[in-house]
Amino acid sequence: MVQPARQTRVLRLNDMEKLERTLFRLEQGYELQFRLGPTLQGKQVRVHTNYPAEGEKFDRLKYRPLDWVNPTGKEDDSDKFCKLDLKVAGSYQYYFGCGEDEQVGSGYIVVNPVLRVGGDNRPLPLDCINIQTYLSKCLGPLDEWLERLQVAKETGYNMIHFTPLQQLGLSRSCYSLADQLELNPEFSPPGKNYTWGDVGNLVEKLKKEWDMVCITDVVYNHTAANSKWIRLHPECGYNLVNSPHLKPAWVLDRALWHLSCDVTDGKYAEKGLPALLSKDEHLNVLRGILWEEVYPKVKLWEFFQVNVDKAVEQFKKLLQSGSGPAMSDSEGRKQLKVVQDPQYRRFGNTVDMNSALETFQPHGDSPLAIQECCDLFKNRLEEMNLEQYKEVHYHAEQATNCIVGNIVYERLAEHGPKLGAVTRKDPLVTRYFTFPFEDVSFSQEVQMMSNADKACHFLAHNGWVMGDDPLRNFAEAGSLVYMRRELVCWGDSVKLRYGEKPEDCPYLWAHMKKYTEITAKHFAGVRLDNCHSTPLHVAEYLLESARRVRPDLYVVAELFTGSEELDNIFVTRLAITSLIREAMSAGDSHEEGRLVYRYGGEPVGSFVQPSLRPLVPAIAHAMFLDVTHDNECPILIRSEYDSLPSSAIVSMACCATGSTRGYDEMVPHQISVVKEERFYSRWNPGAKRSCPGEVNLQSGIMAGKLALNKLHQELAAKGFSQVYVDQVDEDMVAVTRHCSSSHQSVVAVSRTAFKNPKTHHYSDEVPPMFIPGKIEEVVFEARTVARTAGAYARDDQSINGLPNYTVEIKEHIQLADSKIVKIADITAKGASEFVQEILFENLTPGSVIVFRVSLDPDSQAMVGALRRHLIQFSPLYKAGSVEDNNTPDILAKPLKDIMSKLTLADMNMLLFRCDAEEKEDGGGCYDIPSWLPLKYGGLQGLMSVLAEVRPKNDLGHPFCDNLRQGDWMLDFITNRLLKKGGSLGEVGKWIKAMFGYLTHIPRYLVPCYFDAIIVGAYTTAVDGIFQQMSDFVQNGSTLVKQLALGSVQMCGVGSYLALPPLSPNLTDVPYRLNDVTGKEEQCCVSMAAGLPHFSSGIFRCWGRDTFIALRGLMLVTGRHLEARNIILAFAGTLRYGLIPNLLGQGVGARYNCRDAVWWWLQCVQDYCTLVPQGESILMCPVSRIYPTDASEPQPAGAYDQPLCDLIQEAMQRHMQGVEFREVNAGPQIDRNMSDEGFNVEAKVDSETGFVYGGNRFNCGTWMDKMGESDKARNKGVPATPRDGSAVEIVGLCKSTLRWLVQLHKRGLFPHAEVTIQKEGRNVSVSYAEWNQKVQEHFEKLFFVSQDPQDPNEKRPDLVHKRGIYKDSFGASSPWCDYQLRPNFTIAMVVAPELFTVEKAWEALDVTEKKLLGPLGIKTLDPDDMVYCGVYDNDMDNDNYNLAKGFNYHQGPEWLWPVGYFLRAKLYFAKKLGQETYDQTVYLVKNVLSRHYVHLERSSWKGLPELTNENGQYCPFSCESQAWSISTILEVLHDL
Repeated sequence: MVQPARQTRVLRLNDMEKLERTLFRLEQGYELQFRLGPTLQGKQVRVHTNYPAEGEKFDRLKYRPLDWVNPTGKEDDSDKFCKLDLKVAGSYQYYFGCGEDEQVGSGYIVVNPVLRVGGDNRPLPLDCINIQTYLSKCLGPLDEWLERLQVAKETGYNMIHFTPLQQLGLSRSCYSLADQLELNPEFSPPGKNYTWGDVGNLVEKLKKEWDMVCITDVVYNHTAANSKWIRLHPECGYNLVNSPHLKPAWVLDRALWHLSCDVTDGKYAEKGLPALLSKDEHLNVLRGILWEEVYPKVKLWEFFQVNVDKAVEQFKKLLQSGSGPAMSDSEGRKQLKVVQDPQYRRFGNTVDMNSALETFQPHGDSPLAIQECCDLFKNRLEEMNLEQYKEVHYHAEQATNCIVGNIVYERLAEHGPKLGAVTRKDPLVTRYFTFPFEDVSFSQEVQMMSNADKACHFLAHNGWVMGDDPLRNFAEAGSLVYMRRELVCWGDSVKLRYGEKPEDCPYLWAHMKKYTEITAKHFAGVRLDNCHSTPLHVAEYLLESARRVRPDLYVVAELFTGSEELDNIFVTRLAITSLIREAMSAGDSHEEGRLVYRYGGEPVGSFVQPSLRPLVPAIAHAMFLDVTHDNECPILIRSEYDSLPSSAIVSMACCATGSTRGYDEMVPHQISVVKEERFYSRWNPGAKRSCPGEVNLQSGIMAGKLALNKLHQELAAKGFSQVYVDQVDEDMVAVTRHCSSSHQSVVAVSRTAFKNPKTHHYSDEVPPMFIPGKIEEVVFEARTVARTAGAYARDDQSINGLPNYTVEIKEHIQLADSKIVKIADITAKGASEFVQEILFENLTPGSVIVFRVSLDPDSQAMVGALRRHLIQFSPLYKAGSVEDNNTPDILAKPLKDIMSKLTLADMNMLLFRCDAEEKEDGGGCYDIPSWLPLKYGGLQGLMSVLAEVRPKNDLGHPFCDNLRQGDWMLDFITNRLLKKGGSLGEVGKWIKAMFGYLTHIPRYLVPCYFDAIIVGAYTTAVDGIFQQMSDFVQNGSTLVKQLALGSVQMCGVGSYLALPPLSPNLTDVPYRLNDVTGKEEQCCVSMAAGLPHFSSGIFRCWGRDTFIALRGLMLVTGRHLEARNIILAFAGTLRYGLIPNLLGQGVGARYNCRDAVWWWLQCVQDYCTLVPQGESILMCPVSRIYPTDASEPQPAGAYDQPLCDLIQEAMQRHMQGVEFREVNAGPQIDRNMSDEGFNVEAKVDSETGFVYGGNRFNCGTWMDKMGESDKARNKGVPATPRDGSAVEIVGLCKSTLRWLVQLHKRGLFPHAEVTIQKEGRNVSVSYAEWNQKVQEHFEKLFFVSQDPQDPNEKRPDLVHKRGIYKDSFGASSPWCDYQLRPNFTIAMVVAPELFTVEKAWEALDVTEKKLLGPLGIKTLDPDDMVYCGVYDNDMDNDNYNLAKGFNYHQGPEWLWPVGYFLRAKLYFAKKLGQETYDQTVYLVKNVLSRHYVHLERSSWKGLPELTNENGQYCPFSCESQAWSISTILEVLHDL
């Protein structure tokens, strides 16, 4: 049996990333990996989490470090991770730090609980949940619960939500609890005394026998005003002793109560304010009374004012005693400070006398001066008191508006409760505070405020504040909600005051903890009532205690924050499993359908996601309800006919769904959580419609709801996780749920009735529907119909619904038997898509029809067979797979076996080749109309787009459109490979056979299966590539492997051979048959310099680029034979002692560069060193194209020499002195070069041993930009001639000399010296002597010392940076020698013996600070006057330094020298001790991490030639450059 792959999610950590407001949801059994983002790679990062270690209990405050795992060793941090095996539900925090910082980032993860039902304890998936809410007090005695709860069972619900089962307060509200620990005594009939244990037994019975989960509310925010324990522990609420800031609000509240009593008693009737307020004039009179009588009486401003006389007296005494201000932190900002009295007494505010003495200073010590100063002080205090008066006046205006607004809603508004006349039971406004004493006069009450024994019992009520910040506690100091009368108050409940920690209110925390533990013991989950107003730290603490009792606690809540980000704070901190969402919030069917799409599922035809993938932010899991139990009745807002279709839309959502008891029975009013005292109806299958206390499936929409609930659970259990919502017309919504393995669909068509069909005209014309596939059955069709049963009469004993409506339902019928469908025609839409057109005749408002749809049998067989073949790539495809009796022969073999015959050159063709390479073959890359051509003709071109499209399921992308609309892309891929024949042709046949299935399945499925085939083929190919490479690559990190793919990307064989032929006497040379000539020809792999600009024709191969890149791309990756062939092919082109730069197949070569021969010699050395028996290459035959400088090109084999002789010739020619004029000099070979530039020179200085050459008219090193602009007058002028001795050439020469000396000693190189003609005689110079000369002179002449008096420094006037190495020595423009460039780091790597460790380190430090960029390295010191970091080759203006890209090497940040810089840092750091080395490794890893990110994101899957300054994208750069990839790979090899 194929085991499903373990689900792993990867969370990348980035410096300073705080993700507390981001929701990450995971399932139990998942593995979570923390990996380092680019900002942290190389750093010593420590990850801590409070997720408990195996076998330990969770403690929110206990964090533990996680251990890092590096599966591939230590070369970089791209694969390093630490992990959590998630087995325990809950919310867990992680944080991470590095270096000195304990915390540089953090976040939360939420692990979902697993709910279980049945005697066998099987899991109940969250998306299977169908919940129904019951008001517990309406269930009657516990003995009668089962027959009332049976209604939920018989209508298909699997979860019951009970409102609190505790003893209720005086108001009888379900949420006002008198005692959190006591079971409601009403549940015990006479003679019985039921306990929590009995409730627990009932819950267990429902779970085991009915497969039903039970949850209940926890109410943490308030308790009933008449709770006995709050009288004994008034410190648990907000009272006037522990919260004196509430005193002004309390005084106003009492004044309003007395005003209300006076209105009740008719005292204001003569003024025009009767007890029954019924019109606007009454409200205007009320406003007048508030302003003229109430506010002047309560004088609230006095609570915020200063006693002026007392303050002035105190100030005067200080002045008289000569006191001055103490040291202050006001820094000269003189401002008088008033301190609010913490006890909030009238005129209790005081003045900060230090600020007074600072602000008011007398002109002298005389009594007059002091008096004048006191008068000024007094005036300012009176002004400040006036300001306080105005501010309180502004608050009073708000209070007035809130009071009047509240009265309008409660007594006048049509949609309000219409309370009627003002009475003591229904006062003018709800009281904000308890007053548990006998009524006394207002003035006597005010005196009670200062009596702590009484004031502690004036407790603030709870409520909610419109638009308030849910993270702010509106009862704490600093909030004016109570004084401004902004609280929508629940007068039956007291707001609880927890403080910050259990020690702040021990009784309350202990009481609520016990309450929580009782709940968690007996119930599988809780609903957090009033969650958004519950202090987070309190809920966190209490839910933690609940999870200790029940680890898999299911938590639901309804949040009213108005913001997903704020919702996430609650969800992540409290591990809320599901957030309650409500269909009633939708104003029309379109919005209702949008909510279905929003709350769950993925699009139909979604891509298969890999089991290891990034952890992405989620939205909270939804519990989508028809209506919640505390909201308006839908029948009153919409119509009776809408209950069924809206419920059907909800049921089709891919999340938890549900309703409240009463909805299905069509109870035509809200069942009030406060006022309802009747009991729910019992279940009785034989109930008569005239019997209000009993219900069955004929009652209301219950038969329809049973069918919907069964369907909802089936869809979730069987993996119908894909969702499509179609708004057919303004009232008609079709929701499709699709299974990604069986490709079965269920389509529910609902015709809503938001407006009553009796009063609103609905069209008889219903649009037809087109359903792709074959309709297997009508799962059910149902219509809401009126029936004769007499009018609705509210029953006194039972909560009863409308008797005169029921649902007509038929289940599991054939289309032909449908009463709703008139005709169903089958039409073919293309060769592979069958669509059924449905015409409706009885889809009346209030109707629902649900179709079960399969693919047509042929498509179903094709998909099953395709899935069978895909199992070789992933076990996910086992589901829904079937045997294929007509399997094409090519598919009988695993693809791995077919691909094992491919060479790496074949892999270049299979995966890569850019447009220019493809065009050489007469093709091109696939171009998607109205979008873009793909980057490659091979599979990588497809993968780059799919990698963008797949994670987002972006099925609307033009790429997916192209796949759906036709087979053009499929044909392109297969024809391209079939044309090649051979092993590639076999792969083409396999792909063609697989694509054959795609052409016979519905087009909407093509993108996801195309992706599956391409991903399978690509990963198989990539695995095959690595198997042909070195151990370093095979065992390497992801970064190593991605870079190693660059070797395949750059190295291939085109139609036209880029390399000159090798000697026929050489063994192991690949041959092929030429299609045109029919003859055999060599087909050696050549290396492109860069994509796309240097990939084909004569511009593909360059000597310098090839040999800078060869070590990394070919030797380090293990492609030794191909490397040998390239070395020998170029060796055959040796002429004048040089290797050409532009190869031109050898016969069109240009010998205009001084460095290519030295890079070639370095590669021969590297080949001998890195390849087993590598020195054998020295005796390999080389076919010379030019046996002499003047000879015509010779055919292969005409003139062979061993490689060692060519090495000797190159060395000897340099010592003799190379001097010639290029063949065909003039505009025909270079239209920009001036005449002198065609003169090439390369010699050795006899004193220093340095190679030198070039002139100011040519540029013979890699910095080879020739001016092209007539406008700027730089045409024919090299930007960087670098004539004289270029530092890297000196280094490469020294490396070769050292190597040749060693080779000769070992008897592997026949020459110990070079012999030249000098003044008519032979002069010999030994390699040892030459080597020694370079060694002795290098640092003397190249290092720019810190000593201004350094005797070796010939031009101190040109020095502008010290502690560096010169870029050249002896340049025709001497200042060029002193420019800071990164080239000396190359010499450091190839010939480190030339450098003193301390000096080298100093120079590297300057380079790092001045030149190192994010991806590349600046080619010139930014302090240089000609520096410019932005390269624009198109711009032609009169700027000499910039026109036509003249600054190519004068600042832009090239990537390949970074490799040498980092390698040099690592080499010399090792010499300086472990600490320096560790710091360097950090730097290296950090730089490499940026290359890794670029590789991951690049659609070219390569590293660019260069970037503009500070890593900005340069549109003129090659997108992928061979030497960039190579040198970075070499760094990893060094690590």
